[in-house]
This record gives sequence, C-alpha cells and structure tokens, in this order.
Amino acid sequence: MLDFFNQGGFMMWILLAWSVIGLAFIIERLFSLWLRFRIDWVGFKQRIRGYVAEHNYTSAIELCNSRPDHPLSRVLKAGLLRANKSDKEIQRAMEEEMIRTTPSVERNIDYVAMAANVATLLGLLGTIIGLIMAFKGVSGASAQARQEHLATGISVAMYTTAFGLMIAIPFLVSHYWLNRKGTRVVERIEEASIELLNHIAAQRSSYRRDRAA
Repeated sequence: MLDFFNQGGFMMWILLAWSVIGLAFIIERLFSLWLRFRIDWVGFKQRIRGYVAEHNYTSAIELCNSRPDHPLSRVLKAGLLRANKSDKEIQRAMEEEMIRTTPSVERNIDYVAMAANVATLLGLLGTIIGLIMAFKGVSGASAQARQEHLATGISVAMYTTAFGLMIAIPFLVSHYWLNRKGTRVVERIEEASIELLNHIAAQRSSYRRDRAA
C-alpha cells in the first residue's frame, strides 16, 4: 500500500486526505438519514389521525414532542398547533416549517457530489503533473536518465488518475443513494402534512354537521 502511494507522488496523499473529507460527509448523511431520522412513518401518522379523530390535539402535540428532532413531527406539530385556524393557515404553518426543516434532511448531500468531482479533478491534475515531469526530464538527459524520468512521470500520471477515479466512482454512487433517500424523506413529510390537513378539515366538517343536526 505504501509503495502504491509512493509511485503516485505527493498528489496521492492529497487525494487520500480529500477522500477522508468526502467520507466524513457520507458517514454523517448515512447516520442522519438511516438512524437519526428513522421513524415508524405509518404508525406515527395513524396515532396522530387517531388523536385528531378524538379531537385530542393535546395528545397529538405531545406525541410530536416525543420526537422533537424529527422533521415529520415538527411539520405535523406546526399544523396541529393551528388546528383551530382556517385550512389556509394550517397549510401555511406546515409549509413554513417544511422550509425550516428540509435543509436538515438535504444537508451535505451536495458536498458528496462535490467531493467526487474534486477527486476526479485532482486525479487529472496529478496526470498533468506526471506528464510535465516526464517531458521535463527528457530534455538534456542521457538515455538512461530519460527512461527513468519517463517512467517516474508516467507512473505519477497513471497512479493519480486511477486513485482519483477509485475515490470519485464510489462517491458518485453514494451521492445518488443519499439524494434519493433524502428526496424520499421530504416527499413522505409532504404527504403526511397533506393527509393531516385533509383529516383535520374532514373532522371539522363532521363536527359542524353533528352540531347542526
């Protein structure tokens, strides 16, 4: 392994350091999207709907308070706190909370793509440096020295290119899956907010009909 880095020159160590930074972004998002934001989506929504059906908004809000760090509970709580307001006010409150909470879901995902692109460019830079070394060593040197300079320069060029791609490809794949997961989380929160708004409106209409009767 040490020989692999020595063959590629100093750019290999820069690429290694950059890969650690990119990996930190991936691990942080994996932890957030698969562990921190993990929740029983169906069960949570069913319990909220059950409390709303009973007009027990206090218990519904307390359930949301049990997961204060989760975007779903924060968005639904914003709507529940305004359950006695008009439908537009409820919708506006949840939309505003969505704007505040969505960044916590999508945070750092773009940095993973950036890490992949920069790794590719660093590998390309290493290729250029290697070629410069190879051509620079050819001029005014003996045949044996020219071969050594060519071998060293081409080695730097090939190793840095390969290592850059070895970093960039997994990072691009990780970005795809992280972006897909983040988008799905946001979509499910939007779906849950619409369901809650419709459920509150339906319960309100049913309550009014019962009083009219």
